[in-house]
Amino acid sequence: MVSMPSPNLTTEVDAEITAARPGVALESTIISHGQPRPRNHEAALEFEQILRERDVVPATIAVLDGVPHIGLDADGVRRIAEEDLAKASVRDLPVLAALGRSGATTVAATARLAALAGIRVFATGGLGGVHRGASSTFDESADLPTLAENAVTVVSAGVKSVLDIAATLERLETLSIPVIGYGTREFPAFWLRESGYQLDWAVDGATDIAAIMRARDELGARQGIVVANPIPLEQQWDPAEHDRVLAEAFAAADVAGVRGKAVTPFLLGYIVDASSGRSLEVNLDLARNNVRVAAEIAHAWSAPRA
Repeated sequence: MVSMPSPNLTTEVDAEITAARPGVALESTIISHGQPRPRNHEAALEFEQILRERDVVPATIAVLDGVPHIGLDADGVRRIAEEDLAKASVRDLPVLAALGRSGATTVAATARLAALAGIRVFATGGLGGVHRGASSTFDESADLPTLAENAVTVVSAGVKSVLDIAATLERLETLSIPVIGYGTREFPAFWLRESGYQLDWAVDGATDIAAIMRARDELGARQGIVVANPIPLEQQWDPAEHDRVLAEAFAAADVAGVRGKAVTPFLLGYIVDASSGRSLEVNLDLARNNVRVAAEIAHAWSAPRA
């Protein structure tokens, strides 16, 4: 019988957990599948450096040769950037373990492994959600049900505008996952600060998020928390250009006859090409911003209680 190997913690992350120092989990799919080489390696190192400069321990997560790694050494970071790794969600973790394969972890898999390691704050770019047309395709990201079972606080710039934002927010409500606006009452749409959908709750800073995390624990709730953190105004994609490219992408998918689960990958690829890489640069800007906010929350969470 094959069992999932115990997560491998780097010395840095192990010390962080032992000493209760602030730590932030980082996913590896944003590196392996989200940026072109060698820019992706630079981005991985930059995200970790942002945390270290704020006295926060980075815990980039991936599965290497069948073993979950919570925190990567320099060679591990190089591998997720340079090797052709599988895109691994929660369902793929036992397969990778049994076969001794490697995979870059999605938001779902990263949240699951972070929770197992006791790391409570996680920074990503955008959360997965309900895809357009899901009423017939049933295409919904595993990020949502995974967050319903793992008490990790995820800092995200909302979800990409190619998804069904209204349906995603409905599913988050159904799963009892709190969505807290970070300095905003409006749910962000990844490349854009505003989606048109209002949130029930908003806070002004990290201390409030840490207080919500503690209250969640005291109530015995198992759900994670989504911190909706919009990209700074000066860094968001120009809304007019965004709307034009998005409309062109949907039209191109229709002409090409793309259907079902193939639609979203097609749209995202089209958007990168049609924007001449502008969408990728915005991706990096919002990810950096999320990492900075996650560092603030990690410090607030690890601070001694009065």
